[in-house]
Formats: sequence, structure tokens, C-alpha cells
Amino acid sequence: MSEHRVLYLTEAEVASLAVPMAKIIGSLEAAFREHGEGRTEMPPKPGVHPLPGTFIHAMPAHIPALHAVGIKWVSGYPENAVRGLPRITGLLILNDEDTGLPLAIMDCTWVTAKRTGAATALSAKHLARPDSETIGILGCGVQGRSNLEALMTLFPITRVIAYDPVPEQVQRFATEVAAQHGVAVVVANEPRGAVSGCDLVVTAGDDRYRHCTIKPGWFEDGGFASLVDMDVYWDDGALQ
Repeated sequence: MSEHRVLYLTEAEVASLAVPMAKIIGSLEAAFREHGEGRTEMPPKPGVHPLPGTFIHAMPAHIPALHAVGIKWVSGYPENAVRGLPRITGLLILNDEDTGLPLAIMDCTWVTAKRTGAATALSAKHLARPDSETIGILGCGVQGRSNLEALMTLFPITRVIAYDPVPEQVQRFATEVAAQHGVAVVVANEPRGAVSGCDLVVTAGDDRYRHCTIKPGWFEDGGFASLVDMDVYWDDGALQ
């Protein structure tokens, strides 16, 4: 009997592969197309909630066209930040389609961040104006960065307006984004400054508390918005 080996990859090892965002978007588009045309198996995700506001979800899927089958076991713990830990953690297990044997077990933190940003960009590809140049980011954490990277891959972004209620976070975001992407970053003093006049808007704030900050009339007609934070930033009237 041949020896079976499983590849183990840490978060750092996954990130070190530096898969280009354009490739991630392309792979996600292929997966979405297969799912939309009914050629995948992706049952509703079961989950447990050990503490208030937390979750641990199992997310299995099979995409025959890509010969990909596996599961993500992912947790979300909002209070991890005060412990110096990431909010989203978990594992991905990739199986062999023919034998069912596990091929790889890897950290899912980097993958989850990039996939979420790629989903925003893929939506914008079909819904936003192709010449969109200005983007507003409200919530300057992991998803603020990932969504910006993905949108910059598909759109000619020349100006970023960033807002976060934590001054240190938005200043760090501005410095890092300017250095990494070579694009001008303006720090907004209040939320409306990162919404009005923007072609693209991403809200990626704390999804535990719906505060409805963005009001009707702030968002420009014809703009595109990605509500990564499950719309906690948005007043219902602003979405109509």
C-alpha cells in the first residue's frame, strides 16, 4: 500500500504563495458560474455559537468541473481583537475527488480575506461603472484592505477615501495602502465623507451593532456599494 501524505500549510505559508488577486477573482468567477448553473454541491452550512456574537461554521462544497472538494471550518470571534488574535480563524481541508483522502489541511484566514474581497470585485465587474475611479472604505481592517485590493485589480482607482471610528486604525490603513498601492488616500473625518461623491463604497465595520449611519441622499445615483458588514452601516432608506 502506497504511503499517503497530507500537506499542512500555516497562514504564513499560504500567504507566502502570493496568489495574485486577478487569479483569485478569475477562479471565483468560474466557481460562481458553476454554482449558478446548478453544477455544484454546496449544502447549507451548519454552525454552532459557543458565545454570544460568535460562530463556528462548517462549509462543505464540491465543484466537479474544477475537481475540487473540501470543507472550511471557520470561526468568528469579534472580541479576539482585545486578545491580539484575528477575528476570523479556521482551517480548510481539501480532499481527493476520486478517493476522498485528505490532500491538504491549511489555515483559512488569508484565503477567507482574499475570497471575500474578490466576491465584491466580481459583483462590481457586472454592476459598477467600468470607469469608477473613487472608492470610499468605511471600516479599515482586514476586509477594508482586501476589498480595496480586489477592486483596484479591476477598476482604475485613483483616489481612496477612508473612514474608521478608531483614528489609529484609519491612519495605519492610509499609510499602508499608499505604500502598497501607490494611490492617494484621504482620511475622512466623518462617515459621509467616505460615501458622497464616491463611485464605489465598501462598508466593512463591526457587524455586531447595526447603527444605520449612512442616510438617504448620501450615496450617488449609479454608484456601487458592497455591504461586507451585512448592512450595519446603512439606514434602510439609503438602500432604496
